[in-house]
Order: sequence, then C-alpha cells, then structure tokens
Amino acid sequence: MENQKKSDIGLIGLAVMGENLALNMANNGWQVSVYNRTVPGIEEGVVERFMDGRAKGKSIEGYTDMASFVQSIAQPRKIMMMVRAGKAVDELMEQLFPLLSPGDIMIDGGNSNYEDTNRRVALAEEKGFLFVGSGVSGGEEGALNGASIMPGGSKEAWESVQPVLQSISAKAEDGSPCCQWVGPQGAGHFVKMIHNGIEYGDMQLISEAYWVMKHLGGMTNEEMADVFEGWNKGRLNSYLIEITAQILRHREADGSYLIDHILDAAGQKGTGKWSVINAMELGMPLGLIATAVFERSLSAQKDMRGLASTAFPQSDVKQVADRETLLSNVYAALYASKLVSYAQGFSVLQTASDKFDWNLDMASIARMWRGGCIIRSAFLNDIAKAYEGSEKPKHLLLAPYFTAEMNELLNGWKQLVALALTEGLPVPAFSSALNYFYSLTSTDLSANMIQAQRDYFGAHTFERKDKERGEFFHENWTGRGGNTKSGTYNV
Repeated sequence: MENQKKSDIGLIGLAVMGENLALNMANNGWQVSVYNRTVPGIEEGVVERFMDGRAKGKSIEGYTDMASFVQSIAQPRKIMMMVRAGKAVDELMEQLFPLLSPGDIMIDGGNSNYEDTNRRVALAEEKGFLFVGSGVSGGEEGALNGASIMPGGSKEAWESVQPVLQSISAKAEDGSPCCQWVGPQGAGHFVKMIHNGIEYGDMQLISEAYWVMKHLGGMTNEEMADVFEGWNKGRLNSYLIEITAQILRHREADGSYLIDHILDAAGQKGTGKWSVINAMELGMPLGLIATAVFERSLSAQKDMRGLASTAFPQSDVKQVADRETLLSNVYAALYASKLVSYAQGFSVLQTASDKFDWNLDMASIARMWRGGCIIRSAFLNDIAKAYEGSEKPKHLLLAPYFTAEMNELLNGWKQLVALALTEGLPVPAFSSALNYFYSLTSTDLSANMIQAQRDYFGAHTFERKDKERGEFFHENWTGRGGNTKSGTYNV
C-alpha cells in the first residue's frame, strides 16, 4: 500500500448508496479509498465482500482500519460519509478529527437535518477543517449512474470537491451537471429536505390519479399503464410517472399483477415530516406536502381503517361513462396539483434563503433537479426559466407561463375533485392543492372572523380594512373588558 498512488477521495459507509457512489467515482476515473465500520455480529466483512465482488479490478482500495484509510487519501483529503443521519455522523466526525490535517474536507451525503449540518460546519471549521453537507438524490440507480447532488457548507471546499461531485452527478439534456454549489451552512441539506417533501407530494398525487382511474374509470392495470406512458411523453414527463407505468405492468410468476397484492400501508423515513415542520417554523404554507405526510400516517393505520369502514359503510363508487373526459380531468388535477406542490416548495426555499441569508439561486436549484433525482420532470426547465427572468416572480404560479397553465387546467381539476368527493373517493392531495389555489387567489378570506375571535377571547388585536396596514386595534366586545391588549406577533 505504501508505494501506491494516494487516493483522490475516500468514502465511508458501504450500504447501497455508498457502494454505488464509490463505483460511480471509480468509473469516472477517480482513485477511491473505502472504509466501513465493523460491528461484531452485525457488519462484519462488508469491505472484503465489496472488494472481492463489485469493486474487483476497479481503482478502489478497501480498508478496515480508519487510520490507514485516512492516510491513503491525498491532501487536502476529501472524505464522503454515507452513513445513517443523526448520531452516527457525529460519532464518525469525532473519530476522524484526530486523524485529519488542517484543510481536510468532510462531506456528509446522507439525509441529515439542516440544523445538524449548521452545527457541524461550525464545529469542523473551528477545528481547522471544512465540512460539506450535500443532499444526494436518485436512489441506487442515481448513485451508480449519476445523481442530483446539492452541496452546501464551507464554501472554501467547493473548488476541491467540485470536480469529483460534478463528475458523478447526472447530466441534464443540455449536458450541464445536476450539481452546483447551493449555499452556506446547511443550505444543501435544506434544499434536499424540500426536494424530499415535493417527492412525498408527487407520489401521493400519482397514487390518487391511479386510484381515481381504477375506481371511477373502471380501468385495468394495463389501460392505466398506457395512460401514464402517454402522459410521460408530454408536460407530465417525469421519473415517477415513468416508473408508475412500469409498476402497473409488473407481473408475478403466476401472471397476476404485483401492485394488486401490495398492502396499502405506506412507510416514511422522516424527511417529508421535516419539510412540514420547518415550513411551519418559517410561517409558510406547505399544505399539499403536509397532506401527503399525514396520508402516509393514516394509511399505516390499516386495522383502524378497517374498523371505521364497517362503522361507516359506503355505497359502491359509480363508474363514469365518459372515460375520455374523466382522463382529461385527472390529467388536469394531477398536473395542476404538481405545480402547486412545487410552488409551495420553492416559496419555502425563498423564505429560508431570506431568513438565513443563504442567497439561494432558485433557477440553479430547479436545474439541479432536472436529472438523476426522484422528482426530475420536464417542467423544471420552465421553473428555471421563470426564476431566470429579469423580474423574479413573487410566487411561482404568478410567472406568466404557469399562470396560463393553471387557467387552462382549473376547470377539469375542480370537476375531478367534486366528482371524486361526491362518490366518496378520497383525493386528499388533489383537494388540498385546489383549496390552497382558491385561498391564494382570493382577495378576501374568512380570516377576519379568526382575528375577531382572537381579539374577543385574548385581546390579540386586529387590523382594519379602512386603516393603514400595521395599525392594530382592540375592541371591548362585551362591554365588561378593559383597554388592555395583548402584544401582536406571528409565530
């Protein structure tokens, strides 16, 4: 080992994502050192199996000793950590610190909480090192063949890590890498978190489209697969639409369709929930994604739903005779709701950028999501163009292109939601998106009653339509109260 050329980069963690990223790096001409922690009885022989298997004959060296692993990497060292988010990252950093040299770079490629990344960037820099928190999207296939990579943290590290990260990233149709510097602190992981929230929304919306076609349209799996394949050739072109068609066609050995045997209880790992929590802390509506998160939670309560269905039996859903109109309306609901989901997500990103002084480039983020990642879709080009214009839209749906699209889709969208709800067919994400759209586009809302109630019971004050904004009033509603009022603030 002593006489061998030093590695260009090190990678820790040889689970699915880690080993595929290591292979991706080697396939792109980089010399890679890999290491995996050894846990007796649990994670033994991982490095050996990888080196004797998929890594055999490639420019990859395996290590079971961390010190030797670190020493094998050229300075300034670049070490990518692909381990479970949370405590494991902190423990790994503590083990690495004594072995590193000033200026060495740690890259966390897991789904870490951005606040953890904020802390880790500060800690690493305090000790003379650099830290990059990078979102990586694309699953196993993306890790091997090209992922969407969203790095942020210590800006000084970008020059060193850029050649490697961009080489292993997906490339958009115009050839540009789906990897650019996002911003300081935990900006990269925040952007990945919102990406995952949008992913939750997309998956829920597609599942609702499938459910409506199946029950209101009486369509077979093959017929639905044909529809999704057709949609994938137009404005709805996306990875998730593409794989939905493939899922619907997939058969088991006995010829039956696998989708019909899969239990309707969805799991989740937490990043969708984080998106909603952080949106709430920023005071931004992320209702469609919140609905998607809550629907997964409700789906997991399979036994309770079975019990409730016996207490509230429903009549059979009536299939529609005009399937062509139904499919047109499902398309409208799916496309419009997806636009709402992305618009909500980008609004949260902009608010975070303003609050944390990250200076996020919305067009660059949209371009990074065009390839490799789970939510890659054709209209991300249109989103990038909207944010590249001389006048940045205050809201994505107010960009002229998307305003025109929404006006075209609205009638079919609301007809579909009305029909589904009348027939007792749940379409929570479609309806959440539609309600958001109606609220967004309403000059007046019922919130005046909320403010009156808050002032009545808690003297929280209100503004008046006939006065300037920012001037607050309190009413002695009962005639028994005083003039003392509560301070005004928004959480």
